[in-house]
Amino acid sequence: MATKKAAESTLYHLSPKGFWKKFREVAAVNSEISSGLPIASVNRYPQPGSRPEKYSTPATKASDPAQNPYWKRDVRRAYPQLSVVTQPELSSLLIEHSQPQAVSAPAQGEGESSIPAAPKEVLDLAAAIATVTGSTKVYTETQLPPSLPTSFKRWIPERAPDAPHAEHTYWPMVMWK
Repeated sequence: MATKKAAESTLYHLSPKGFWKKFREVAAVNSEISSGLPIASVNRYPQPGSRPEKYSTPATKASDPAQNPYWKRDVRRAYPQLSVVTQPELSSLLIEHSQPQAVSAPAQGEGESSIPAAPKEVLDLAAAIATVTGSTKVYTETQLPPSLPTSFKRWIPERAPDAPHAEHTYWPMVMWK
């Protein structure tokens, strides 16, 4: 029984007929090679464009002109918004968050507030930093300040074995890993 060793070149491709078939046999270097033009009914089924229904874009909020004004779509003018924290605000935040917050039991009456609001004193930023660092030690050997994240490992130099050279010759080069 003979088995097919190679793919048939004309099975899924158009082949010329009539005059162009004879012309191809005479003019082509290898007339058995495929034309490269796929048969549409065999290559892609169903063929593109053969479906009777037409595509319609689904209605979304963005397709409604009343709900989608130009200034919301214009990304060229989406400038970053500035955020400003003044020194008195920063000093009050530092003092508020330096002490652990105490959580009290829930009050019996709904309208009552169990914790009276402390009056906010405005301190200079240097004085606020001095009070926070004076009461508690901010950084210790176990609690270090945050460091910048890096995507590479820090190089720690280690001595590597020397390059091959004669035992009693002067060799000034030192190798490091």
